[in-house]
Amino acid sequence: MWWKSNRIRKQSYLASRRSSAAGNSVVEPIAERPREIAMEYHFTEGQLNGPADISAVDGLSTNLGVALPESYVDFLKRHDGGEGFIGDNYIIFWKAEELADFNREYEVETYAPGIVLFASNGGGEGYGFDTEYSTMPIVRIPFIGMDRKYVISVARDLPDLFVQLADRDE
Repeated sequence: MWWKSNRIRKQSYLASRRSSAAGNSVVEPIAERPREIAMEYHFTEGQLNGPADISAVDGLSTNLGVALPESYVDFLKRHDGGEGFIGDNYIIFWKAEELADFNREYEVETYAPGIVLFASNGGGEGYGFDTEYSTMPIVRIPFIGMDRKYVISVARDLPDLFVQLADRDE
């Protein structure tokens, strides 16, 4: 019956946080934290690289002009890019040191302002964060004819991208 006592303790803790927070969003990060800590990234087939150089990760926000989502920064600290299949979907995660150059070379800020690309499907589409929203959802956008009007929202965050790609048949 240990699970019942843990559940009761958690409910009691959350109730106390709700009443003391008086409507603040303190409870949300606590509820999300276990999911992020436990997240392991795996390809169905392919390979993720080892950790990114910490100086490359630390300099990303400055080089890109935007603070990247924490789940993605954590991903880079464990995996500096990689490529392979997630379910039936191929993806190439770019290395930390390549992000600013790739975004500049694809002229993302010109053709799709507010999108910061971090990956490709290897077939003409990129994956990026939509910085026009505070939650920075992950979107897919074509490289040829790149325009915000062709953006398709695909995931809430990086862990959700892995889930969505694993579940989607392409």
